[in-house]
Amino acid sequence: MTRALTCPKCRKPMETVRFQEVEVDRCTWCKGIWFDLLEHVALKNRRGSEAVDAGATSERVQALHDDLNQKGEIDCPVCHIRMVRLVDKRQSHIWYEKCQSCSGVFLDAGELTDLKHETMGDVLKDLFTPKRT
Repeated sequence: MTRALTCPKCRKPMETVRFQEVEVDRCTWCKGIWFDLLEHVALKNRRGSEAVDAGATSERVQALHDDLNQKGEIDCPVCHIRMVRLVDKRQSHIWYEKCQSCSGVFLDAGELTDLKHETMGDVLKDLFTPKRT
């Protein structure tokens, strides 16, 4: 059964995107990605899986990403309860939201690709990124 999800950040419809046997939901507007339980872990370790991440490639999406990245209080698109914001342990400039009920995870556009490929630029970002509260 296909479910129709609404993006927790921009409230636009999400579409199903598939990589191998893993299906995720990607926002048609801001390109953020919703991962059901452990799907983000499965894709993070698969070669080429960043193909599902449309990233913040256009100026419109980049500006939208910068604005939406500041939005910290969002509700789970599945359970409709408030999610918690977490920081990635390896790349502290990446913040994501996780549902404590269904364990789903929401990543902004470009963050899956960023998580997969830690670079010297990421190390520098971490040094100069102000800590969020």
